Amino acid sequence: MRKPPPSASTPRERLDSSGLGSADSLAEIYDRYAPQVERWLRRLAGPRFDPEDLLHDVFLVVLRRRHEFRGEAKVTTWMFRIAAQVVRWRRRNDALRSWLWGLHGRALAESRSSGPTPVEEIERREESLLLYAALDRLPEKYRTVLILFALEECTGEEIAALLGIDSNTVWVRLHRARAKLADLLSEGRASP
Repeated sequence: MRKPPPSASTPRERLDSSGLGSADSLAEIYDRYAPQVERWLRRLAGPRFDPEDLLHDVFLVVLRRRHEFRGEAKVTTWMFRIAAQVVRWRRRNDALRSWLWGLHGRALAESRSSGPTPVEEIERREESLLLYAALDRLPEKYRTVLILFALEECTGEEIAALLGIDSNTVWVRLHRARAKLADLLSEGRASP
């Protein structure tokens, strides 16, 4: 009796060829991958966006597009691309809304805490907002690579697999992203 050839990923990593199939399998996929997807969303979106709201958006897309998953890549790769696209859409919509309504300071007003915070927490938030403001000004291809490497601590090979690019391209983008981010952060600290 011949064994089937090994697949690119384990059965736990792959969805069946028909997509998600039943509600049970979607619940299993949610339970298995929601923490990882939420972590990606926190890193990609930054402090201005609610990660739970984004997480639900990602899994709505997964539900709607489950039949499109062909099993040629890992489920995590497929879901990361959906998560990155959801964040991109949300950031674009937020920017458009801010431009249309002139609500430039709205994000800061909405991020108020429920109680008094220590000085260290305020400083951390300000640094985080400065960092994500600088990250928001980076081109998307540099921003994503930098976030995956520095915040998610992915290896170059993992980033290449998630983004579907060559590993040498990852290192070039990472180098350029760091240089651009350093320039943007120094500009941000120098301005009053």
